[in-house]
Amino acid sequence: MTPVTLRVTRNFSRNLDAIKAFLCEADAAAAFAELLDDLFAEVLPALEDFPDLGADFFRHPTTSLEALSRTRKLRRRLGPDTFLRELIRGDYLLLYARRGQEVFLLSIRHHRQLSFDFSEHWPV
Repeated sequence: MTPVTLRVTRNFSRNLDAIKAFLCEADAAAAFAELLDDLFAEVLPALEDFPDLGADFFRHPTTSLEALSRTRKLRRRLGPDTFLRELIRGDYLLLYARRGQEVFLLSIRHHRQLSFDFSEHWPV
């Protein structure tokens, strides 16, 4: 199997900056170095070799009309050949999209941070 190409989005980079600030504010700056070590040593190489490692983002049931509408819009914006996946690693949730042999790192959040923002990556 040919490894995929990883693409880091601006939002992913901004999220790393926000995580660093969040951890420094919580007097846990060393945890940021641990996160980077884990990303570069374990997570990113694993995604290159196994791009479907994360769970299908759309496996979550939609329980409201608003969620159903937003899910349908997001699926249309992604297109039929793009798969949205999430990977939980320790205290972090990583969101990425796979399109062919490319993996786009969209977002990473500490589990205590706010939700994802898709507007930067998939404009209407």
